Amino acid sequence: MTQHLDKELTRDEPSPRPTPPAAGAPVILSRRDRLVLFVLCAAQFMIALDFSVLNVALPRLGTDLGLGQAELQWAVTAFALPSGGFLLLFGRMGDLYGRRKLFLAGLALFGAASVLTTFAWDPASFLAGRALQGVGAAAIVPTGMSLLTTTFPEGPLRDRALGINGTLLSLGFTVGMVLGGVLTDTLGWRSTMALLALFAVVVLPLAPSLLSESRRPERPRLDVPGAVTVTGGLLAVIYALSTAADRGFGGTDVIVALVAGVVLLAAFAVVESRTAEPLISLPMLKRRTVAWGNLGGLVTFAMMSTVVFAMTLYFQEVLELSAFQTGLVFGFQGTAAAVSGAFVPKVLGRLGARSTLVASLVVQGLSVAGLLVIGTESWSVWPAALCLALACVCNLGAIVAYGLTVTSGVPDEEQGLATGLVTSTQQVGITVGIPLLGVVATTTTDRLSGVHTVLAIDAAIVLLTAGLVAVGLGRDRTAAAG
Repeated sequence: MTQHLDKELTRDEPSPRPTPPAAGAPVILSRRDRLVLFVLCAAQFMIALDFSVLNVALPRLGTDLGLGQAELQWAVTAFALPSGGFLLLFGRMGDLYGRRKLFLAGLALFGAASVLTTFAWDPASFLAGRALQGVGAAAIVPTGMSLLTTTFPEGPLRDRALGINGTLLSLGFTVGMVLGGVLTDTLGWRSTMALLALFAVVVLPLAPSLLSESRRPERPRLDVPGAVTVTGGLLAVIYALSTAADRGFGGTDVIVALVAGVVLLAAFAVVESRTAEPLISLPMLKRRTVAWGNLGGLVTFAMMSTVVFAMTLYFQEVLELSAFQTGLVFGFQGTAAAVSGAFVPKVLGRLGARSTLVASLVVQGLSVAGLLVIGTESWSVWPAALCLALACVCNLGAIVAYGLTVTSGVPDEEQGLATGLVTSTQQVGITVGIPLLGVVATTTTDRLSGVHTVLAIDAAIVLLTAGLVAVGLGRDRTAAAG
């Protein structure tokens, strides 16, 4: 019986879908559904954790491994380059050759790379491990999202699944900041990488028996020219923006990388318009939900990462809080996001994904604007914590809503393309926000003035985007049915 069940769960056909609940019926996940959701969300949480858990540990890591101040950025960039650059390629490969296969391969590679970084003996071995972690993440994120959206059908089930996933994504980034400080102070920087390896060790044995294969029924050829140009273009742009965050936009390598990235991405657009089996379907990009939904996602990720960066400077350099105290403030923010995750599906059901996206952007922008009241007084930490918590809750709502907006109505065979765009937007958003606005906070002589300027620009961009998305998407016809 067990062998028969394993065969049924791993056969090469679309993932089995839970039965959608009747209209008005409560959303109830079966035991197997909950286990599938645990595996997929735990993997996404692990990747979100990796984005922030190492940040606080960088100074000690540099001293231990002999990385100079100018080289420390590569601890982050070595991960960001492949994790963002290969997302679209791996999302498409999952569509064509099997999402489950690529998801499992990514998990195995990420776990092995985390072990390598934990026991790294010099800068080269550490950076190699970080790069391999990035490659593993690029395979895990789009295939994991595709498996989630193809397993749970549109409607309340998918709303709840994406709500839980979005909560863990938002929480993972914040928890990483808190855990990074605690682990580094108590067990050393290597424990932050060991934590990631532990996640992989827990998730990987469960995944094969729970996840069934999902891919396109036909086997078209991979769009190699498109893969080369989009991957090269994303790598170049992410390198330029990551480097600019540390050294500014004036460096020759930054300028060359930006120009090369733009040229390659333009070439990619030309290639996709002429190939029979494109890596990205241009008609998909013409969908209002895909175009405007991704714009909302790009802005919410970019601007929230900028707020976190600016407020980290504010807490530590203006209010002179310790790294641990700063982590506790952000921990309050993360707790608020975790609690609100239970209510996001209800809001989505009442308002619909598009209206929820617009409303979340509006309140996120107003919350960031509320941070303009902070000053040098110690009491400023309280309004700052409250505004950050509200902004984080709305950021979570926007993350879930834009994912639903972009993937709704997309056929299963193209879910890898859609979720590849969703996750690429996420990665690019996290990458571009700090270089574009964070430099204002770091180069202004008066740190408080610089932080205020960043927050004002940030709030204006989010509110403007909310207006554009509202007009671009039009009336949400799914609200009544949700």
